[in-house]
Amino acid sequence: MNKDDFDPAGALPGNRRQFMGQAAALGGAAGLGGWSGAALAQGAPDLAPYQRAKINWKQAEGESISIAVIPASYFDNLLRLLPQFEALTGVKVRAEKVPPGQIRQKAMLDLSSKTATYATHAADPMYYPLYVSNKWVEPLDKYLNDASLTDPAWFNYNDIFKAWREADSVDGKPYGIPYDGEVTVQVYRKDLYDAKGLKPAETYEQLLSNAKALNDPNNRVFGLAMRGFSGAGQNMYIYPSLLRGFGGDWFQNKNVVVNTPQAVQALEWYVNALSQYAPPAVRNWNWPDIADAFSQGTVACYLDAHSSAAVITNPEKSKVVGKVAYARWPKGPSGKRVTSIWNWGFPINAALSDKQKKATWLFISWAASAETQARTSWKFDGPAKRSGLNRASLWKSQEFAAAMKSAGDNFIPAALESLEQDTDVEWRPRVPQWPAIGETMATAIQSALVGQKKPKEALDEAQARIAQIMKA
Repeated sequence: MNKDDFDPAGALPGNRRQFMGQAAALGGAAGLGGWSGAALAQGAPDLAPYQRAKINWKQAEGESISIAVIPASYFDNLLRLLPQFEALTGVKVRAEKVPPGQIRQKAMLDLSSKTATYATHAADPMYYPLYVSNKWVEPLDKYLNDASLTDPAWFNYNDIFKAWREADSVDGKPYGIPYDGEVTVQVYRKDLYDAKGLKPAETYEQLLSNAKALNDPNNRVFGLAMRGFSGAGQNMYIYPSLLRGFGGDWFQNKNVVVNTPQAVQALEWYVNALSQYAPPAVRNWNWPDIADAFSQGTVACYLDAHSSAAVITNPEKSKVVGKVAYARWPKGPSGKRVTSIWNWGFPINAALSDKQKKATWLFISWAASAETQARTSWKFDGPAKRSGLNRASLWKSQEFAAAMKSAGDNFIPAALESLEQDTDVEWRPRVPQWPAIGETMATAIQSALVGQKKPKEALDEAQARIAQIMKA
């Protein structure tokens, strides 16, 4: 359930020396230990579903590759299956777990220095423009279109959610293959809503009306929460949807512009909503803080990732099990619903040898395949059943519905409708300078949320800074 939830380094093409120093300082501390899947072997795996693909899985036999992922259950499930991949392909895989904020820096250091330490890594979709502009990663269309490497009928690339495919592409060309992702939705207490005769919000206005009706600070119940913590994947994970709902855009004549009237309106709405109806500390809350507060019964509704269901429906910790329901992100004044397009995808390091690239592609296509997705979800022999599967067909399967039945009312319909209808690939500005832009915007947003600056002043200052970033 870790997301884009740490502030990335200001890694710009023109700021490479500063970035390299920052990343090198982290290099020794970031890893949580590397290990090989062979240590987890649990008997002979059933490889038949993979062998139906009309490719030679053994074509890179004898190769070894290293991958980097974040310490999250959805990757833990995948790593548990590595012995199956190794048996299928004869390729050895060494996996390293690296925290979300640091994986971006370690990956960029590796890619920019062409050391090829990691064949692939869990990649932030906002970083592909930077990777591609520097030719650090491989275009993947040539792998998808190579019949010796990909059986198109078996792999069925188009079954992967279009929004996530587009997020991992640049100029229409794929550079990463989505493995796990999420969508932002309304999460609400159906018992509290029913008691007041309320329905989940269809609009921003109705969202505030519901929050007002349920807000009761004297009894420690707050009407609404959204993450306010400063970070490119925190308040800049929520604000872009609000901006797009107000009809705002990130670009004017190819220039990034963040202080338009719609941008100011969106930030004013964000500030007012949290000031009036959210717990006072929410301005410094990350998503786990909000999920924990909701699970303890102190928040009536929040807007965040569907994947937080794993926290709020945990019977060992949550007081609201059986009282949870979900709905799509509400419409803004423009009439648009815009949810996040977040996913963790796998690119191929361009510095690898040709045979290593083939081995890496085989790993990626194995991990992203429908069979492996199922084996890390409802087929997984463990309590953590993944909810961020990458394929529409799996979301619509009876098996996934059964695995997610305890998540709460309307969980799959709300998330699936959002993924298929409410996504916008330009949700955040997809430019190589994103790391510094994301950080600049996060700082500006929080300065408004905590009352240090008025929204327009905060965005005007951010605009001046971003104009300089784009010239670097």
